[in-house]
Amino acid sequence: MGVLSVICRRAALLRRAVAAVGAVGAVGAAGLLVLGPAAVAAAAPSGGEEGPGSFRIKDPRITESSGLAASRTHKGVYWTHNDSDDGPYVYAVDSSTGRTVATVTLQGIDPRDVEAISTGPDGQVYVGDIGDNLNGGWNEVWIYRFREPAKLRDTTVAPTRYTVRYADGPRDAESLMVHPKTGRVYIASKNQNKKGGIYAGPEQLSASGVNVFRRIARTEVWATDGAFSPDGTRLVLRSYFGGEMFRWRDGKPEALDTPVSVPMAGQGESVTFTDDGRTLMCGSEGKGSTVDPLELDGELLPDSVPADDRKADGGAQGGGAAGGGDEGQLDEKKVVVGGGAIAGLVVLWMLLRRGFRRR
Repeated sequence: MGVLSVICRRAALLRRAVAAVGAVGAVGAAGLLVLGPAAVAAAAPSGGEEGPGSFRIKDPRITESSGLAASRTHKGVYWTHNDSDDGPYVYAVDSSTGRTVATVTLQGIDPRDVEAISTGPDGQVYVGDIGDNLNGGWNEVWIYRFREPAKLRDTTVAPTRYTVRYADGPRDAESLMVHPKTGRVYIASKNQNKKGGIYAGPEQLSASGVNVFRRIARTEVWATDGAFSPDGTRLVLRSYFGGEMFRWRDGKPEALDTPVSVPMAGQGESVTFTDDGRTLMCGSEGKGSTVDPLELDGELLPDSVPADDRKADGGAQGGGAAGGGDEGQLDEKKVVVGGGAIAGLVVLWMLLRRGFRRR
């Protein structure tokens, strides 16, 4: 293998490492200088302070906001929930005030480790009781579904409960995504012990029996949350300090070259798209945590955004497609850079390879 090929391959792996833990967290300021502005979607305010478009969750009961989903019925309202040890509660938070405007109690549910929430095209809210801190110790996890209330007020609902198993065995996951057009449910597992992947549920979930989720793509993102764009053409997976965007085509993800640089804010746990698909809203755990916007650009923008609205210097174009069949691995893309940038990437690779090597 030639020297240039080796460098390009390592550059591609470095890009994946940046996406796994974040452009800022992984490589610091020096890395940003090497990767250039096209490697970052946009600058974002710190999660500890409210910047333009940010809001602070003021409800003292919400101390571990672990999932986030934009309401499809109530503009400017976001659904969230605590991590484990809270109870069967889902909260609707008004982004204009940061105050809780409705608390939904899930009747008959004793949650174990609720980690994710998503809204579907059918006016339903999906709650993922899918966490597994034992790293594969639970044979089954659950998804709860209830209809989004027409009026925002405290209420108790009897949700539909779905039992979930993975075709290739138990694993830890914190990301539940419902496609906004097809209604199909997907789960992204954490990349722990090389178990990172995107799993597709049956075309329609069944409340009787077990719903088997099958891996359709591998990922190297330590995913703490994920979300589809409103038009269904983009899927974002975030980690504590970064993220990766995928083009969604024919039910499969195609990884984009431009990594997602999420706001730096404590333990980054959640992400969702705004109604127009142009911005990510990123949340973190902690009492009084903020939800911060990240404006998207270039190839990160969904296909529904007019071409004229995409900046000319937006992200790189293209992306590696997942392989065919029921299970594909996202292709590693080779990055072509100038001589100075190549040297910088090699230095960074040598510093990081112990932490991000495949073996």
